[in-house]
Amino acid sequence: MREKSKRVGKLIALFTGIAMLLFVATGCGGTRAKGTVVVGSKDFTENILLGEIMAQLIEAHTDLKVERKLNLGGTLVNFNALKKGDLDLYADYTGTGLVAILKKEVINDPQKAYDTVQKAYNEQFKLKWLKPFGFNNTYTLAVPEEVARQRNLQKISDLKSVAGEMVLGAEQEFFNRPDGYDGLIATYGLNFKSTKQMETGLKYEAIHNKMVDVIDAFATDGQLITYKLKILEDDKHFFPPYFAAPLVRMDTLEKYPQLEEVLNKLAGQLNDDEMRQLNYQVDEEKKEVAQVARDFLLKKGLIK
Repeated sequence: MREKSKRVGKLIALFTGIAMLLFVATGCGGTRAKGTVVVGSKDFTENILLGEIMAQLIEAHTDLKVERKLNLGGTLVNFNALKKGDLDLYADYTGTGLVAILKKEVINDPQKAYDTVQKAYNEQFKLKWLKPFGFNNTYTLAVPEEVARQRNLQKISDLKSVAGEMVLGAEQEFFNRPDGYDGLIATYGLNFKSTKQMETGLKYEAIHNKMVDVIDAFATDGQLITYKLKILEDDKHFFPPYFAAPLVRMDTLEKYPQLEEVLNKLAGQLNDDEMRQLNYQVDEEKKEVAQVARDFLLKKGLIK
């Protein structure tokens, strides 16, 4: 059995190596058929969904062929591929562009943040942010709906009188970043009973099992629905905006100017709750990404 397992392992490694070589040969700097655009995405559900939504919309409203490179990797993988020309577009977030790429200070005003990344990306990278989809996938704090009702918690400021009795759970990054724990505590004057650092995937189980009372979350997480959590309003506007929008190469738009009009059909079409519902359908209901994307576009009347 061990020898069989070894042979299987070697075969898997061989096929994986071949697949990687093919990707390098065809996807990274390789030639592309005329009339083809390449849509990428980061490696998490929401961004994959946005990539598929954009791809289907382009296919429905233009004669262009769409090559998908979804689930490609993190921010830098997609950003560098876009700059290099291996991708024509993917969906990104204004806060990510501002802080992770441009290394600028946090800007809390959504329009100012958008204008700042637009100007810098145009000038430095020849990339253009199109109109935002409408939702803001920023940080938030969440508590169980039952706790919110019992303690009348609607906004983060409401935590001030009860934080001393509550445990906050969050991943390590939240405790280290400038728009995370320290700034939150200073802005809202909170003093939690204690805090627990945990992996992202364990937060929701922890609050469900009452190991913690409050968690940090992203506003469009599908698990907020699964675990029946209440998002607390950031009434002092501490967390920076993370509005999602198509990010496109400017030379691609020059070559295929119809793309801008088509992709801007998605402007304002998704609020936080709608995006949360789409993520939930994929993550919790285990629906196929392509089907969820198609159902959304049909519902909005964007395809027939």
